[in-house]
Amino acid sequence: MRPPQSGDDLAQRLLARWRWLACRVRFHPWTTQALPRIGATLLDYGRLMRLDRPIGTYLLLWPTLWALWIAGDGKPRESIFAIFVIGVLVMRSAGCVINDYADRDFDPHVARTKDRPLAAGRVSRQEALVLFAILCLVALTLALRLERKALLLALAGAFLALTYPFIKRFLSVPQLYLGLSFGWGIPMAFAAQQGRLPRIAWLLFLANLLWVTVYDTIYAMVDRDDDLKIGVRSTAILFGDSDRHIIAALQGMTLLALVFVGRQSRFGPWYWAGLVAAGAFFVRQLWLIRHREPGACFRAFLNNHYVGMSVFIGILLNYQFR
Repeated sequence: MRPPQSGDDLAQRLLARWRWLACRVRFHPWTTQALPRIGATLLDYGRLMRLDRPIGTYLLLWPTLWALWIAGDGKPRESIFAIFVIGVLVMRSAGCVINDYADRDFDPHVARTKDRPLAAGRVSRQEALVLFAILCLVALTLALRLERKALLLALAGAFLALTYPFIKRFLSVPQLYLGLSFGWGIPMAFAAQQGRLPRIAWLLFLANLLWVTVYDTIYAMVDRDDDLKIGVRSTAILFGDSDRHIIAALQGMTLLALVFVGRQSRFGPWYWAGLVAAGAFFVRQLWLIRHREPGACFRAFLNNHYVGMSVFIGILLNYQFR
């Protein structure tokens, strides 16, 4: 299976095709000069929000869907489902914008991030802050449609997302803090669906916290050499030569937490099949990172999309055929 693909090349081809057409047809000057610039700017805004790289949205969406289906006993309310799915996209985009703003002095020195719109100077700092504010207003509008407990949790989640890019400068285990931020949709889903936070909500939250630490450590292995040069901290650096063994242990703990979720919920064989598939993808990731080669580590990171999908399919089919 191929990992999710970027839409960046397609966007570039469309712009090139428009310029080619504009050179051969007598358009108004506004369409041949201003319109391509506006299009390029919008594309840079999209790149700043990582709309061309949806892997982060998937990794944030899957555990949110786990929680929505379990909290809703297999039938989440349509309005809540829509709010959470849109909220995932908006908050992930806002998190990417504020992350690039916080890293604006670091990204130009890292090979993988030096061409990002803010690092390359194609988007100004003021534009980034305005875009972040707009996204936060959209997220707040969505959160106001939830019950009071879920709304309060949403505000706490917004604080986690806002502070993560700055906390990671001082914390040696920023992946754990990211896990808190990425998993906050789980208690929110239970609060929105049930108006309470049962024990299984926190057990699912723990499983996701461990999983985020796994895949973000693998992600940090891609930039470890650059991070050491510029002084950025990560668990990939903290774990040192034990990184692969600790990742394997965290993967096992993630699966164990999900086993407890399944036992407490009395899930059937479809759920367990989903966990077996997730475990197989974990083994695939360990194989990819065995030599710590950056390209292979990045592929291992992308492979986590299928881990989250496998667990969700197992939950979905469990409720469908119980």
